Formats: sequence, structure tokens, C-alpha cells
Amino acid sequence: ESKLTLRPPSLAAPYAPVQNWQHQPEKLIFESCGYEANYLGSMLIKDLRGTESTQDACAKMRKSTEHMKKIPTIILSITYKGVKFIDASNKNVIAEHEIRNISCAAQDPEDLCTFAYITKDLQTSHHYCHVFSTVDVNLTYEIILTLGQAFEVAYQLALQAQRAKPLGAGAGEMIETKSSKPVPKPRAGMRKSAVLDQDSQSHASVSWVVDPKQDSKRTLSTKYETTIF
Repeated sequence: ESKLTLRPPSLAAPYAPVQNWQHQPEKLIFESCGYEANYLGSMLIKDLRGTESTQDACAKMRKSTEHMKKIPTIILSITYKGVKFIDASNKNVIAEHEIRNISCAAQDPEDLCTFAYITKDLQTSHHYCHVFSTVDVNLTYEIILTLGQAFEVAYQLALQAQRAKPLGAGAGEMIETKSSKPVPKPRAGMRKSAVLDQDSQSHASVSWVVDPKQDSKRTLSTKYETTIF
């Protein structure tokens, strides 16, 4: 099988502030990228406004947890299929979010160690924002960049599968991820599938927005809009 070729961040997303991805594609396909982070919690997004909603949620969750003595430590395990929350103490999978249901990943402009992304619950169509913090700004930056690379890998694999199918074959490739226990608040466990529509003008659009006022701090705000599935 031919080696998967990824577009560089600057081509995959015109406003990407970096030239190279962090990982080899095979790392996100056959293994996973794990990052330790504190999970501040999640909140319902009633009015989705892109990364503005993400940053609002970051500010609210940061404020509501600033006096908490113990904040859960989790491992974010990222692959081309999505993100798993893994309990850092016992290694149990807490929840999974499929890549197609993740959007609007961004750093908190007021605290660059805090970041979040938004997920869509397929059963209710509600959106939830999951907020995390790390001990290092560069680690937060790398996590968001790795999420962007996971989208690009998923996109290229979908194109590869599309090209390999004979004319008149089924509409798409199903990608299933194991259903898991939901995050206690809110209910976020989902059984998910991704379908590539051969008849559509499929493409992945990932826009990276860098706030020029924060450029010296290397703020990264990434809004993912994928239409490949």
C-alpha cells in the first residue's frame, strides 16, 4: 500500500501558522498520540458561534474551577478516528469523540494553557464544549496541531478509499469507533459512523485563525469544518 501523503498545514489550511505537522501519518493511523491534560469539564453550547463559543466556554470553565482542589487528570488519545478520554490513574476509557463530530478547537486567549473543542451529540444534535488545561503553552499548541493533522489524515484516507473503489460500488466507507461510557456531565457517549459520499464534491476545510494581537504568544485558534464524511 502506498505511503499516505499529507498536504502541509499551509495547504491543508491556508492560514496555518506552521510549515510542518508534528507526527508521521502512520502514528495517527496505526498507533495514537497521547497527551496528559486536566479536564475542567464540559458545558452545553446553546448558540454555536464557532471558536467564539469555544473561547467563551474556556473562560467560564476556568472561572468555575479555579478554586477546585482536585481537577481530573486525563490522557487525550488522538488518532485519525477521533479522540479518547483515558483516565490517567486507571487507564480506563471514559469517553470517545469521533473526528467528524469535533469542531472549533481553540486556545483560550486569556490563558494559553487552556484549550477546548466542541462536539456534537448525534442523538440529541446538541453541542457541548469540552475544556482542558495543560502545564505548558507549547503542549496545548501541539495538541491542537495534532487534532488538525488527524483531520488531514482522515481526509487523505477517505480519498484513498474513494479512489480504490470500483465504479458503482457502495456509497462510502464506514468507520466505526467503539462506544464507551459517557462523560458524566454532559452525556456524551456516542456510537458513530463516518460515510464518504462519492457523489459529492468532497473536501476538508480547516481554517486556522491567529489573533495578530496575540501573535507574539503564538495563539492558535483552529476551526475545523470537514465535509468529507
